[in-house]
Amino acid sequence: MAEPFTAAATTVWRHGQASAGSRLVPEETAVAFTYGGSTQAVMMATPADLEDFAVGFTLTEGIAASPADILAVETIESDLGIELRIDLAEARAERLTARRRALAGPVGCGLCGIESLEEAARAAPMVAGGTVFEAAAIASAMTSIAALQAMNARTHAVHAAAFWRPGTPLGLLREDVGRHNALDKLAGALARAGLTGQGGAVLLTSRVSVEMVQKSARIGAALIVAVSAPTALAIRTAEAAGITLAAIARADGFEIFTHPERIRFAEPVEEGRHVA
Repeated sequence: MAEPFTAAATTVWRHGQASAGSRLVPEETAVAFTYGGSTQAVMMATPADLEDFAVGFTLTEGIAASPADILAVETIESDLGIELRIDLAEARAERLTARRRALAGPVGCGLCGIESLEEAARAAPMVAGGTVFEAAAIASAMTSIAALQAMNARTHAVHAAAFWRPGTPLGLLREDVGRHNALDKLAGALARAGLTGQGGAVLLTSRVSVEMVQKSARIGAALIVAVSAPTALAIRTAEAAGITLAAIARADGFEIFTHPERIRFAEPVEEGRHVA
């Protein structure tokens, strides 16, 4: 399998001086997800943790309901890219085939567009409540991400998605040039380890779009924390799914956009202070 990064020659211009240099940059290749001999999607991704990617994508996209629905994953490498052949349980394979038939129609019929819009706007599953997160512990967990980003330390060009439970060190972390891909890989790593997202948090080094909320909800995480801002639709989706969404995480804290009751502060929040 190809290395996830490669060295690139550069010309460095700093402080008014030019010099020859080099920098490690992440690889990006086409990765095709195929089920029953048919391609479902092609993603541009970093060629690492591909079995995690296959399992996570299959689960977060709702193609499989649980890891038990995924019978096998085969990785096929070629000059054009990488094919991930995912073997589904019979009932799930039949359901996917029926879904494809529903999308097949005359050109211009509008079915495909309608189905795509419905898929993009699908409601995220509700997450279980009950867990309370300490604000200081969240900040500490976010700070610890950088030390675990082995690929980013060498390339400075990839996103990370990590899973964390209160009272424990930062657990699994996955990296990719695509933020969605990193989250899918994390979902796959959790599933393959026999872990659920209940009682835990998804930590992101990227912005939060609606897809990131939908995928985190399928993982079962009650809290999402990100270094960048969320979109308006991501906020509405997190609110409806019962997810606490915190973003713009910096060394001095973060902002909470939904369900602030899940966060415990060292000091009471001042009356009238906007936290959600």
